[in-house]
Amino acid sequence: MPPLDLTADEVLTTTRAVRKRLDLNRSVERELIEECLELATQAPTGRNRQRWDFVLVTDPEKRAALANLYRLGLARPRQQVVRDGVNRGDLVRGQRIADSAQYLYDHLHEVPVLLVPCIRVQGRHENGSHVGQANTWGSILPAVWQFMLAARSRGLGTAWTTPHLHYEKEAAELLGIPYETVLQTALIPLAHTIGTDFRPGPRVEAKEIAHWDAW
Repeated sequence: MPPLDLTADEVLTTTRAVRKRLDLNRSVERELIEECLELATQAPTGRNRQRWDFVLVTDPEKRAALANLYRLGLARPRQQVVRDGVNRGDLVRGQRIADSAQYLYDHLHEVPVLLVPCIRVQGRHENGSHVGQANTWGSILPAVWQFMLAARSRGLGTAWTTPHLHYEKEAAELLGIPYETVLQTALIPLAHTIGTDFRPGPRVEAKEIAHWDAW
């Protein structure tokens, strides 16, 4: 399947979190996933260490088990997630987002591919400081986003989710991931999209968030 006829700017502005428009009845060709991985590994990475690994789950039983850990993370989280603070989002769209999230909750096990991006560490103590966290996340997030952009350009949809990380150890046991030296960073559903027409999302204007030379 050739990439969609999209400019770079169109890919950057129309790569949305896709939930309801994931095609649950169509398999994803392995060669498409491999193309996305090739592009993902061209992302910047701290000191060119390339500590990333990508676990792609297609087995129906493992997908179901992973989806159950995702649901458990929402129903019985093990860590408190602070949700106060800045919210520049469109509050009117809140219910639509909630409906979309509920759909993914109900159907995650049906998504043909679940991606768990990981990063290798010497030990979990590496993230004990703010600088350590910045180094770790800065060496995996660009690659994952690059994967998601590549997926969009090929008619595939993705969404970044994290609830299963409340039960990361159980997920590690399920997938054979070395828990002490490999951090899971997300759980990303991957499927062909129903239609390929996506629009830019509502965002705050750049001039409202730009600080020139001082806050």
